[in-house]
Amino acid sequence: MNESRERIRREREREKNTYTSPRLALRRVLLLAEGRQFREAAAILSRLGPGVLQSVASELPIDLLIESLPHSAHLIETLLNRLISLEIIPRPELQCEAVAWRLVGLLGSEQGSGLRGRTCRLASALVQYSPDARESVDSRRRQLDAAVQGLGTHGLTADSSGTLISLHVAMKNELQRHVEVYKQALHKLEELSSVTVNQDPASSSHQRLLALSHADVERRLIDNKSLLTIVDKPALRQLPTLVSSLSARVESDKAVLACVGQIKRSDPTLDLSDTRPVAGVLMNYSRGCAAVLSQMTETQAPVETPRSPTDSASDGYHSDSDDTPQHPERSKLISQYAAVWSIAMEETLPALSQLDDLKQTPQLKYKIVFSVVVLSFRAAISLRDRRVSEVKSLLGCENENDSSPAISSFVSSAMRLMRSTAHNFPLGDAERTVINQVVKTLSEYRSLSSCGALHALVAASCRAAWALSLHSPPLRIDTDFTPVVMNPEKHIRYSAAGDRRSDLIKSFVWPALMDHNRCVFRAIVLT
Repeated sequence: MNESRERIRREREREKNTYTSPRLALRRVLLLAEGRQFREAAAILSRLGPGVLQSVASELPIDLLIESLPHSAHLIETLLNRLISLEIIPRPELQCEAVAWRLVGLLGSEQGSGLRGRTCRLASALVQYSPDARESVDSRRRQLDAAVQGLGTHGLTADSSGTLISLHVAMKNELQRHVEVYKQALHKLEELSSVTVNQDPASSSHQRLLALSHADVERRLIDNKSLLTIVDKPALRQLPTLVSSLSARVESDKAVLACVGQIKRSDPTLDLSDTRPVAGVLMNYSRGCAAVLSQMTETQAPVETPRSPTDSASDGYHSDSDDTPQHPERSKLISQYAAVWSIAMEETLPALSQLDDLKQTPQLKYKIVFSVVVLSFRAAISLRDRRVSEVKSLLGCENENDSSPAISSFVSSAMRLMRSTAHNFPLGDAERTVINQVVKTLSEYRSLSSCGALHALVAASCRAAWALSLHSPPLRIDTDFTPVVMNPEKHIRYSAAGDRRSDLIKSFVWPALMDHNRCVFRAIVLT
């Protein structure tokens, strides 16, 4: 009996709080939002019927809610999810791109305030309500990254002698050379004989030219050769290159100012004082774009990829960009690669720091470790191809076409056999190749040849490279070492060194591991 009374009471309360008038509902939501009672306002939206909700959503001042983010995140999220669940068509225009850009600004400047957890559900609802929002954010991120890279194009340039100087100094020198040469050419043109130059157009007719004597032809050759010697100089050929560089710099600065203008229009409170680096502003928003894209991507891939057992040993340097469940064999190979980085981080780098030869150049140890893994992959791939060629040679089919069915089947069988013995295949040749290249390149650092930790890293790196190169299809290290700005999907900062406030890459410590075009282990970089 008491339960029935309680149920009836709840039903009456629900009916009392259910709005059938769009005007009253909108007024109540606005009143609560102005009082920053966003959750109470969201509760009202969650009880509205389709017709009332569509009318309220069309008249709701979304721009005011956007200004109140992240506090209004739950209210906007509830509105979007409710419109999606009720399948309201046509969908009201809710400035989804402006919401996404506001999230970009907030997440870009976040400093461990737990903001990501508060906005993740909103990013999920946003990409479901307006799939184009993700493309818009991704386009903005690429534009920002390109603008930051453009800031780095205003460096030194090489003059005609190969010396690095300022572009403007090089252009000044080049133009002065042009002025001098053009003056000489003008003077020479005044001295040309009447045989070579004549104001009368009839003198250049085919009949007149056929009537020239031997002496006339000789004189014309001397005149034209003298003029050509003056104007056709290698030193004068640099100007088009300098003009092209100048044009690129103009376009890069226009891109920077365009990006800043977009940011300024969306955030009038942005600080653009003379002392603030513009790169910092652009990188903050690029980082925010990456964070929002990550949240949107997570909502499109609800299956969580299990972490490998070595994630804890690798100090968190694992890839979170893999959005599909891993094959056990592939996951094992990635874990093996991560384990090699753990050896480098925990054993090799500390050991190299203790070498007397390297104490004067503390940054060199990172380059050594990086070189080891790159050389290991080269040595492993070279050894693999050499072993297959040796077997083909023994069978007398070294000159056969690899595309033929018989040879293709043989190579596949050989690869499967090597893959099955990858854990104990003799790799002494590859290891010696790597060590010799490192020691020979850095011959002035004699203690490297006797560094046990370095030899251990080479052995582990060659073993991992060997297994990865035999995988079908093979996993490879990323050889694109040109980026100057961190990409959260491919790079992670080395926590033990560098400037944590900067996203500009100074050098690579460990290369990324790629499976096709997907990064499965992010590169370790110094900033």
